[in-house]
Amino acid sequence: MSKIIAVNAGSSSLKFKLYDMPSETLICSAMADRIGQEKGTFTLSIGQEKLAVDIPIPNHQSGVSLLIKYLIEKKVIQSFQEIKGVGHRVVQGGKYFFKSVIITDKVIEKIKEFIPLAPLHNGPNLSGIEAFKTILPNVKNVAVFDTAFHQTMEPQDYLFPIPYELYEKYDLRRYGFHGTSHKYLMEQVHKHLNTIKNPRIITLHLGSGASLAAIKNGKVVATSMGLTPLGGIMMGTRTGDIDPSVLHFTALKTGQSHEAIYEMFNKKSGLLGMSQLSSDSRDLEAAHLQGNKQVQLTNQLFVRRIADFIGQYTIRLGGVDVIVFSAGIGENSGFYRHLIIEEIKDALSMIEDEKLNKSIRGKVAVITTPQSRVIGMVVPTNEELMIVKDTYEIIQ
Repeated sequence: MSKIIAVNAGSSSLKFKLYDMPSETLICSAMADRIGQEKGTFTLSIGQEKLAVDIPIPNHQSGVSLLIKYLIEKKVIQSFQEIKGVGHRVVQGGKYFFKSVIITDKVIEKIKEFIPLAPLHNGPNLSGIEAFKTILPNVKNVAVFDTAFHQTMEPQDYLFPIPYELYEKYDLRRYGFHGTSHKYLMEQVHKHLNTIKNPRIITLHLGSGASLAAIKNGKVVATSMGLTPLGGIMMGTRTGDIDPSVLHFTALKTGQSHEAIYEMFNKKSGLLGMSQLSSDSRDLEAAHLQGNKQVQLTNQLFVRRIADFIGQYTIRLGGVDVIVFSAGIGENSGFYRHLIIEEIKDALSMIEDEKLNKSIRGKVAVITTPQSRVIGMVVPTNEELMIVKDTYEIIQ
């Protein structure tokens, strides 16, 4: 038996899940929030028991120290030695990492090298890594990259039509993200629909950040996010793919810097910018059903962008057998799943089981009828379990 921690480090937070392996049993979850702020919060959940402590958390190392302290106090572990490995989510691994790896000094240098491509993520990811290396110096740390699963794309799928020397000099290309989630969803399709041999799969990770992946023979052939998580479909606050000249003309018309507009495209656009109401799909669903015309237009645009990618990926795969809905919207919103299926049903002969679809929240289910040519499936994602599984396999 080995206890493995999955870590997701943000700039002001550290999220943890502790698993027992190889049984894949979740023991507890924890979070250090508001790191570096005047008032911090540490929470720990062990089954039905929940602990919440308001305490200053000056840095990531302090957050890790609190985790270890309460794991021992609550008798989750008896000593540090029970923890055999720590798996860290790392957003950007560039073209160098096709799989998860033990973290060495060279790996850390590469993660640092890609901070400009993921400034909101790779820096904090490194802070989490350094914190665990300090607090638990004898425990092996593993980097699990969001980009790794997408490294099977062919050049014509990941290159941009820009001067080739920009790729040669600066590695400007499509990387894709949410790879750990897309890989998990693929594995669940194989587990639950094992009567289909080599299914052609389109996975929809639909949350505040959202991406699609086209998977054939267990490998990604295309994915929607690009050089950064800004690309792809419309999201909670991100534009997704747009005409590049929009940036230029927005600068001309508003006098804003390209940095300010880039910030707008990342944080003030998407569902929030279009609806002028909210980036939260639950708010938009309610407003849509109440007859808000601007929100209805927003939802139509969101669904149309998803449908466009599904159509593109169906051609890229030579057909599609399974479409998987996951993440916050995909797992929990029968409303949005219904809108998406309505948009694609005629082209794909996809028949929704409307009653079942409305009732499904956060559990595995097929939401299409037996007569449907394409299977629609809901699968709750579990990126932390994938991180733990990779970590356990690597440290053996």
